[in-house]
Amino acid sequence: RVAAMLPMEGLPARPRRAGVRRWVGRGILVAFVGAGPCYLSAQPAPVAPPAVGLASAEGQERGSFWRRRLVLDSVAATLGGVGPSLQIQPAGALFGIGDIPAPPDVAAVPADAQLTASGLAFKVLKPPTCTGSECERPTKYDSVVVDYSGWQVDGKMFDSSVTRGQRASFGVGQVIKGWTEGLQLMAVGEKRRFWIPAALAYGENPGNGRPGGMLVFDVELYDIKRGPTPPPVPPDVAEPPADAVLTPSGLAFKVLSPSKPGFESQVPKPDSRVTFEYSGWKTDGELLVSTKLSGKPPTVMVKDLIIKGLAEGIQLMSLGESRRFWLPAKLAYGENPAKGLPAGMLVFDVKLTGIA
Repeated sequence: RVAAMLPMEGLPARPRRAGVRRWVGRGILVAFVGAGPCYLSAQPAPVAPPAVGLASAEGQERGSFWRRRLVLDSVAATLGGVGPSLQIQPAGALFGIGDIPAPPDVAAVPADAQLTASGLAFKVLKPPTCTGSECERPTKYDSVVVDYSGWQVDGKMFDSSVTRGQRASFGVGQVIKGWTEGLQLMAVGEKRRFWIPAALAYGENPGNGRPGGMLVFDVELYDIKRGPTPPPVPPDVAEPPADAVLTPSGLAFKVLSPSKPGFESQVPKPDSRVTFEYSGWKTDGELLVSTKLSGKPPTVMVKDLIIKGLAEGIQLMSLGESRRFWLPAKLAYGENPAKGLPAGMLVFDVKLTGIA
């Protein structure tokens, strides 16, 4: 155990030495870094203290152990000791006790905010560190590192990475619609305020403890982690082309690449287990799903496929073949499917890679 103590009232002072010391006593867990400026935090500690501390992921998620933090400067270091290592990471802002005060314009979208076609409103609080074409912006398939705080229109803060002392990292397409849209407008170093209407957030009365109505977020983008490249949108995605073949059911298709030589006769049946790569789009070009992004081609029994058009189409294919299918609504999810499912005609590119 290496020690480095900053003199503090009520605690024993020791000579400063490079390294780290953790001191537990009187219900206080204190961490000090001796070789340079650091975060200094005091927090209640249970009898058998878990690995919580300075930006520990487990401790941060458990929430409100911290009641006071003095940020001396940013430093990255690892604290050794009992349990998992504790990681010191830079925080996004100075903060004191309690919630971050709500913005003065939290109650309604101000006149100087910009509005997108979806109803998302925003204004730039801090410009990015880049200019013009140099600016990189995230796509729906990337991950980002951000600091954020969120409020309801009555000024109540319901979430903040800043008060947790740890920046958040997540996929751009894995959050509420307003975030997914807003993040793709930002560049690294930029900070924006978003007014997200209920339809792009959790709705008016979401339940389960989630905030309802319009939500307001301050978001600062620190980094972009590029994800896999999505497949290009087919040029004929809007409707079947003239050279497509139409089946009696209304399924349209065309062959993109032939099967493996010698395997033309290997065609799956309803009881066959098939493995296939696929990508699916709506007719407006919106990508719905792709194994090129997930990297996980499914293996299923043909008769268990929920989408009727895919079940029919795959039985027309031979091993190694690629086809494009245009599925009318009746062979997909219908014109008015359950919430969250795409309506109308769907387009799929499918490559059959296995038959058992």
